[in-house]
Amino acid sequence: MLRRTYSIIAALVLAGASAFAQTGEYGIYSPYSIFGIGNLSDAPSAYVSGMGGVGIASRNNRYINTLNPAAVSVRDSLALMIDFSVYNTNTILSQTIDGAVRRSANNTTNIGGFAISFPVWDDLAGYLGLKPYSSVGYRFRSTAVDPDLGIITQTHSGLGSLYDVYGGLSYNLFNRFSVGAEAGYVFGKIEKQSVQDIASSGYNEAQTYQTLTLNAFTGKLGLQYEQPLGNDFKLALGATYTFRSNLHGFNTGDYHSAGSVQNIPLPSSYADTLKGNSGISLAGEAGLGISINYRNKFRAEFDYSRSDWRQSGMDSAKGFSVSDAQQSFVNSVRETYRLGFEYVPNINDVRYRYKRVAYRAGAYYNNSYYTVDGRPVNSAGITLGVTVPVFRWYNGLSISVDAGQRGPFSGSLVRENYIKFSFGVNLFDIWFQQRRFE
Repeated sequence: MLRRTYSIIAALVLAGASAFAQTGEYGIYSPYSIFGIGNLSDAPSAYVSGMGGVGIASRNNRYINTLNPAAVSVRDSLALMIDFSVYNTNTILSQTIDGAVRRSANNTTNIGGFAISFPVWDDLAGYLGLKPYSSVGYRFRSTAVDPDLGIITQTHSGLGSLYDVYGGLSYNLFNRFSVGAEAGYVFGKIEKQSVQDIASSGYNEAQTYQTLTLNAFTGKLGLQYEQPLGNDFKLALGATYTFRSNLHGFNTGDYHSAGSVQNIPLPSSYADTLKGNSGISLAGEAGLGISINYRNKFRAEFDYSRSDWRQSGMDSAKGFSVSDAQQSFVNSVRETYRLGFEYVPNINDVRYRYKRVAYRAGAYYNNSYYTVDGRPVNSAGITLGVTVPVFRWYNGLSISVDAGQRGPFSGSLVRENYIKFSFGVNLFDIWFQQRRFE
């Protein structure tokens, strides 16, 4: 038996220069993205990111809110709306090993999402969009010592993303109450590589290549209701439900040795076709939100969501789990708590543009959809955001900052301290008006 100097995650050697040089080719960089389908994406736009990611109970006619399909109908019935965003993440990774703290840094940039909303008929609105669903990007090394073989070095790297292309309809059933439905298609490719190098010259290098080519059809429902409280306040309630989706596609792998010595017997390859009965799926999710609005000047919202990944089957499937860490990676229940605020001095001011600037702040706490060595991988952070109006109507430029930490807040597992900058463009124009001539 191998006597490990570190466990597969607790033993991440954060080789700073090497890791930093490699991160330019990744959309994200996180050692925890080795598990399952990687890190899940939450906020689809810079506007949402600035408020801690809330949106289930948001009823706002100035921006596209796709977190709740029912929210899209709360818009000008003649307007075409477009939202596009990108983000840049700066991360410092740290780990305590035998009392010594090791650190590494990286910088990544990726597309946040794109959405377009348009009127369909009277109180019926439609929308289309594309956003990241999950991302994989890592490169690290672990070391083990065997009394007979000597030092064994295991190098892991992975790259890939899943994307969600979606569309939906939103309808105001009656005043202050709206419903919505969304259909989506998740697709993408994830590649993982593992190389085991044995210091002894009597053994070959063992190499593993795994490729996940995945797709799934998804569905989401949403409700929203707004109740006036006197002349100045409005209380809004929102709920969403995302259906569990079976993963389809191909799961392939190659095992072989590199070198002239044939002392490591390895199976050559495997190729599995994922179907609806394969037992591997994306978890469903339920979300609730409540918000309070004061005269369109101040808004506060709290959201809670829960998704159960324990039956997803990823923690025991080749390609999704990691053979060296299979006992450590276990799917669990993901819960998210979000709080957000927005303040606009005077949304209707036509003289001074700075009075129409929207200021936002928020905070969030969530745990990942798996545990590592029995411990949840938590995330917590605070956010700030601003939207500066440009031209007329509700056109604007959104900027948000998300500062937080991911990973266990104590112990020897890797911790990620990050600052994420999001930049968005919000376009709003009246396109669908009929001209009358006398």
